[in-house]
Amino acid sequence: MSGVWVFNKKGVVRLVEVPGAEPSSRRKVLVHVPTNEVVTSYEMLERKLAPLGWERYHCNPDLVQFHQRSSVHLISLPRDFSRLTSVHMYDVVVKSRNVFEVRDA
Repeated sequence: MSGVWVFNKKGVVRLVEVPGAEPSSRRKVLVHVPTNEVVTSYEMLERKLAPLGWERYHCNPDLVQFHQRSSVHLISLPRDFSRLTSVHMYDVVVKSRNVFEVRDA
């Protein structure tokens, strides 16, 4: 199902389907731009984030988290890498500008 979310004046949301639109359920991948590598594990992501000042944060056992001492940013990801969604990927992209991209698989 693809389309546009529409809000009315009462704040109620509904999805209006757009004919001919591509499905949004297409699989996405997180790409490390400088090397053009697809991130395939948290170990690989940690290796790419470390030079940018990101450190593993071991506070919550249900999440994999990274933080920067120089900022208030925190990246929180599901413990299981296979449950990583495009929302999680965009969180990485926004918090480490020009280093990662989300692309169609």
